Amino acid sequence: MTHIVKDNLEVLAHQTAKEGKSQCGDGYFFTATEEYFVCVLADGLGSGQYAHEASSAVIQVVEENHQEDVDTLMKLCNKVLVQKRGAAVSVFKVDLINKEFVYSCVGNIRFFLYSAAGKLTYPLPVTGYLSGRPQVFNTQRFNYEAKSKFLIHSDGFNISGVKSLLKSFMPIDCIAEEIKSKYSNSTDDSTFIIGSLL
Repeated sequence: MTHIVKDNLEVLAHQTAKEGKSQCGDGYFFTATEEYFVCVLADGLGSGQYAHEASSAVIQVVEENHQEDVDTLMKLCNKVLVQKRGAAVSVFKVDLINKEFVYSCVGNIRFFLYSAAGKLTYPLPVTGYLSGRPQVFNTQRFNYEAKSKFLIHSDGFNISGVKSLLKSFMPIDCIAEEIKSKYSNSTDDSTFIIGSLL
């Protein structure tokens, strides 16, 4: 598990590879500065070496360019997948000063933002996957309140009852343990990232 804790956020990630595969076809990266938090989750098509290669290319390009805006990052992700397997990709950036989320996704990655007031936001992704071909992005912006939580996961997890999970008063490490124990899946690469915006 990867875990970061800062004054204004806490984020935790968990990942497992498909049973029998030495490499995970999912990849993720996140980092926080004083001004923003940026996160990418990539699910390489299929599993094994070529899926890992595709998701790793996406992760590397975001890691090297995380100061860019979300649209630019999605275009860079698409570009690095030319002549690779292809990947479902989600990128989001949180403006910690103005309390704004900017979110974009192509493919079967699910994202939920739960506000302290009890509202669940679930932006719909663009269907398909990134592969270097020209692609339309649907980048969305929404504001968030303090004490909001978010959850993003690849399709290796089939998590039901997200709202009740996120509205619980449990700390995110306890919610993460619950997801791991209830929804673990060895038949696919699986990744989830959960966060709390303080």
